[in-house]
Amino acid sequence: MLMKEARDQLIAYGKKLVETNLTKGTGGNLSIFDREAGHMAITPSGIDFFEIQPEDIVIMTLDGDIVEGERTPSSEWVMHKIFYENREDIDAMIHAHTMYATVMATLHWDLPPSHYMVAVAGKNVRVADYATYGTPELAENAYEAMKDRRAVLLANHGIIAGAQDLLNAFNIVEEVEYCSEVHIKAKSVGEPVILDDAEMTHMLERFETYGQRKAKD
Repeated sequence: MLMKEARDQLIAYGKKLVETNLTKGTGGNLSIFDREAGHMAITPSGIDFFEIQPEDIVIMTLDGDIVEGERTPSSEWVMHKIFYENREDIDAMIHAHTMYATVMATLHWDLPPSHYMVAVAGKNVRVADYATYGTPELAENAYEAMKDRRAVLLANHGIIAGAQDLLNAFNIVEEVEYCSEVHIKAKSVGEPVILDDAEMTHMLERFETYGQRKAKD
């Protein structure tokens, strides 16, 4: 079985999306790219995240050829593909229909840095122009709007985020959802104060060294 570890991770994080209320039922999709082999492991279309088995994960090339698996890949596989082809910093992607980020996307509002944690995705999170799900147009719109960013809101749809692995992609989705909730609730009682460009540049620099570092020998 190809990409066994990747299959297990996709199943685990798919369940985690539902358990943390970041998506519902079959809404959303996840993938991991093996850059050396040129293979993408992606969740299947239309199967509940708690029902997916390792053999249901589809292994495919970026040209769309199925290498291993009997299921139909996610309808959004082209959107995952465009990032793997053009962003060497991204080897894992998560698309979800989170509540507050989707509200922002439905309003066609970019997420500004009203909270410093927006910096996990960049200086802000843009909204990509609307296009029908599963189309090359949606993939292109998402890619363009996510330049220099790690996440993008999909107009009238949801969110997609990318990182070097699923852990970091999940963390980005989670933080963008939190910041979207904060922003919407703040706007319900007043006008949020937006952090300036200099502060967000500083935040991006800080985030490069954030977290635990290995002890020196």
